[in-house]
Amino acid sequence: MKEKTLKTINPATGKELETYKYFTDQEAKDAVEDCHDAFLKWRQKSPKQRAEVIKAIGEKITEHKDELVKLMTSEMGKLLKQGEQEVDLCAGICEWTAANGPDNLKDEERELPDGGRGIITYSPLGVIYGIQPWNFPAYQVIRYAIANLMAGNGVLLKHAESVTGSGLLIEKIFKEAGLPKNLFKVILIDHDQSDAIIEHDLVRGVTLTGSPGAGKIIGEKAGANLKKTVLELGSNDGYMVLEDADVEKAVKWCVQGRVYNNGETCVAAKRFIVVDKVYEQFKEAFVEKMKSLKAGDPTSEDSDLGPMARKDLREELHEQVEDSVKKGAAVLCGGNIPDGDGYYYPATVLANVKPGQPAYDDELFGPVASLIKAKDDEDAMRIANDSRFGLGGGIFSEDVDKAVELASKHFDTGMVFINSFGLAQPNMPFGGVKNSGYGREHGGFGLKEFVNTKAINILNG
Repeated sequence: MKEKTLKTINPATGKELETYKYFTDQEAKDAVEDCHDAFLKWRQKSPKQRAEVIKAIGEKITEHKDELVKLMTSEMGKLLKQGEQEVDLCAGICEWTAANGPDNLKDEERELPDGGRGIITYSPLGVIYGIQPWNFPAYQVIRYAIANLMAGNGVLLKHAESVTGSGLLIEKIFKEAGLPKNLFKVILIDHDQSDAIIEHDLVRGVTLTGSPGAGKIIGEKAGANLKKTVLELGSNDGYMVLEDADVEKAVKWCVQGRVYNNGETCVAAKRFIVVDKVYEQFKEAFVEKMKSLKAGDPTSEDSDLGPMARKDLREELHEQVEDSVKKGAAVLCGGNIPDGDGYYYPATVLANVKPGQPAYDDELFGPVASLIKAKDDEDAMRIANDSRFGLGGGIFSEDVDKAVELASKHFDTGMVFINSFGLAQPNMPFGGVKNSGYGREHGGFGLKEFVNTKAINILNG
């Protein structure tokens, strides 16, 4: 029987990088069992001992920074400087987790109603299976793997095929840092094999970052096997520019928020909801800035935008733009697939964006901005929440107290940025609501997603 293989492609050139062999069914099954065996020993380590290894992983990630950055750029096309920022974030997550993990996981004591003693422990579950996407090849892995290793679990990774090399390099880094053999394992498998991993009795939890469609499938399969899940499923983040906003500041952050990582970020600024009073001023400056961005070689310091990660992703994005235009949207800049090698797409702004258009209803995963006019601040908040998604969002207002009030009491998302744009902070929760999924990572919250919160009761007489 012919061996099944997968290939990685450089999106800047369209040329093949490497070929990898898929695991056989037996190799995939062995990986689960080997990971479980490693977990049985790892769970006996104290949180402090685990933290020492986590700290070493962060240091090793930094040592391998240049290698990892170049590989991520060649596999998915991100700008080198943004790859450097991604690796720095990964190291920061390791550092924060090592410093704070033991305290987050320590036992808690409570007095019981009868005067007895209660002890709450956070015990690891076992093997946690992660299915991760290509857009942040290192961060997506570190985000769930480090929290679960700190909690005492074993970790399996099915990475996106297009960034297979990045996944394998991370596995190598973990080993070099002293993580026990097989405790973190990259498995090269197809969808049918993945289903068998979810069903395996030794797999105790499943975490996915992907599309809502993928989330429904994985959530259903895991639920059928009574497996706990964490799902991070993308978004269509609304960034509101209110009447009292500093428009110049808003334009700067909104452009960065739309095109960062070539526009291929789940928690990116995507819908720009601008109140009538400042709409024309914002539109003129925003379009001018988007027009000036240069798409080109992601290894060049002159480039503002690299290529999209895959040819099919570019085609899908362009179809969404064309469909939106057919339904009434207007192209203010960009909107055409350029000639030449690689999967480039220009910075694009769509105006007259209305419900029923992909630019309003769906996630556009690339450098395309949807510009929406609101009557006033209240209308802007209504439009921002008029989405089936709820991962992140932004508010631009010089009245920060008002913005915080809107964010805390009215914005139906998991994360809100005020007068700024950002990705993840190691000490703040990351996750969404509605079709953006459920569960939280970072900030100690991810440490307790896949643990057994155990109640030990010592009752009086």
